[in-house]
Formats: sequence, structure tokens, C-alpha cells
Amino acid sequence: MPAHLTLFHALPGDQSGQIARELGAICQKQKAFDLTATAPRSLGRGVAIGFASPELVALRQALSREWRDWLTPQDSAKIAPHVTVQNKVAPQAARALLAELQAGFAPFTMRGEGLNLWRYLGGPWRHERLFRFAG
Repeated sequence: MPAHLTLFHALPGDQSGQIARELGAICQKQKAFDLTATAPRSLGRGVAIGFASPELVALRQALSREWRDWLTPQDSAKIAPHVTVQNKVAPQAARALLAELQAGFAPFTMRGEGLNLWRYLGGPWRHERLFRFAG
């Protein structure tokens, strides 16, 4: 799976049609927006790059309201947008990478242009659909 910002970890597969319809509808109204990489951060046994975007947070909150009955405790929690760089390594390896990334990090901005829907297949993931934002 390519680098990504996860909005939800476990949506119900038996609701995939409704999920796709709602993603399509919300993305038709959503304009592209900026995401600012703020800083590397520790995941304990990994490292991530944190991102800030009021538009992303608002979009996720809107979807959370629609899907509140389906959400796991993890997906009900407040979002902390990030891209995982390293995961499931020894803590000392994670600390070393974090120090390296912090030493050379400069904030940058990228553009959010849509959402991808993926299906977990018990190990691998399969891309289901891209929903592009309006504009």
C-alpha cells in the first residue's frame, strides 16, 4: 500500500455500497485542500510524520457522524493525521530514525485531492475505488 493518511481503520464490509455512495456524495462537494507536514513523531515502535489540516479534520468529523453506529473505539477517537514511516521495530531503532528525521526535517505542504477506499483481505489490501474531490 502506498503512503497514506488513514481516516478509518475498520469500516464494515457489508456496508460497502452505502460507504461508497456516501464517499461519492461528500467528495463531490469537497474542494481540494492543503495538508501541512508538521514534524516527525514517535509511535513507540515506529515513526510517523504528523500533518495538520483543518479541512481534513472537518471531513473526517462529517464522515464519523454518518458512520457513528459502525465505528470501532479506535475509529471513534479523535484523529491525529500522520503518515507512518516505520512501524513494528525495536524501540531503539525507532528512536534512531526519529532523531535522524528530526535533524533534517523542514515542514512542507501537499494537496489533498481525494479519498481512496481500500478493503482488507486478511493480510494484503485491495484498492476498491478513488473518490476525487470537486474542482
